[in-house]
Amino acid sequence: MDKHFKKIIEEIGEDVTRDGLKDTPQRAATALKFLTQGYTQSLAEIVNNALFESDSDEMIIVKDIELYSLCEHHLLPFIGKCHVAYIPNGKIIGLSKIARVVDMYARRLQVQERLTKQIAETILEATNALGVGVIIEAKHLCMMMRGVEKQNSVMTTSVMLGSFRQDRRTRSEFLSLVQKNSY
Repeated sequence: MDKHFKKIIEEIGEDVTRDGLKDTPQRAATALKFLTQGYTQSLAEIVNNALFESDSDEMIIVKDIELYSLCEHHLLPFIGKCHVAYIPNGKIIGLSKIARVVDMYARRLQVQERLTKQIAETILEATNALGVGVIIEAKHLCMMMRGVEKQNSVMTTSVMLGSFRQDRRTRSEFLSLVQKNSY
């Protein structure tokens, strides 16, 4: 990747040998590998047996999980927060594992719509929950820095599966709890 970043820097008209850019191709390659590390992770590795028997049957919500991803169309970041809820069906998942699932998919080239769906389907698969709801709110630098240059636009996507899709009350409870301020 280093040589490709070197070529890109040269193509935009910069001198890749100048002091501030000498190590940039290697740093950019390292950064891109980090920002796309989700391709090298698996659900089994992320969950790592952190599923626990539980008789809990009430909604569990993890709000405001920060996420950082790269738009697959322009390779520019989108930054936001993710809210994940599920209704257990005999098992609960370790709290940090939900955030790790979000990161696994966010650390890939993405569109927000697919990212939201992947998180929801994966939490459902991992937990065998009765239902899962996921909402992502994000600002897209591809829309803020270029194109229409709209600085205050926020994209919101949601995916509701199982009881979150079938039962209006469950969906309403989730939406209501997500809107409440955190402690």
